[in-house]
Amino acid sequence: MTAKFVAELEDAVVIAGGFPLLAGVTMRLEPGTLTVVVGANGAGKTSLLRLLAGLDQLTSGTGVVAGVDLARGDRRLLRRRVGWLGHEGSFYDDLSVEENLHFAARALSRPIADVAPALERVGLAQRASAPARRLSAGQRRRLALAWLLVRRPEIWLLDEPYASLDDAARDLLDDLLVDVVGAGATVVASAHDPLRSEQPRVTLTLAGGRVVATS
Repeated sequence: MTAKFVAELEDAVVIAGGFPLLAGVTMRLEPGTLTVVVGANGAGKTSLLRLLAGLDQLTSGTGVVAGVDLARGDRRLLRRRVGWLGHEGSFYDDLSVEENLHFAARALSRPIADVAPALERVGLAQRASAPARRLSAGQRRRLALAWLLVRRPEIWLLDEPYASLDDAARDLLDDLLVDVVGAGATVVASAHDPLRSEQPRVTLTLAGGRVVATS
């Protein structure tokens, strides 16, 4: 990976169960940019994000993300540098909102002092003592965003980030994207619909596990 890019894929192929989830993707991510990945269901959007997060194994081709070789390196090293927002939150239902973030922050040696401001930013300060099991789907998404704020990853990977969010939360996400990209982070978000944020972006269109258009 050159110093100019935080991630590079060249003819990246991911096969699971004999089926190609990605069929040869080439892309490069510059620091401090927003990339939106669009395409129909099954186009490979989530698979691309999972590969960048180190969650899926590269079958062939080459890939380097945040200095980690996806084919030969220790993909666990990506956990400290990449933030993942998927459809399922990985929080403990019996812990409170605040306790979940404290636990996660300690696990990755992040400042506990950043938890309260993050909850305030995502509108969960009044729910800090509530058990996570009592959160709605939209509130769990907000909690996941708060965790990303505490983690401060170099690369944000957001899979359908507007899912389960009301209009107020979507406006909040738009503001967050502007802030984190402005601070130098790289954001990759998949979307069925156009991303609402007015942040300048690169749009990748996927079909059949390949990038078919870039704009």
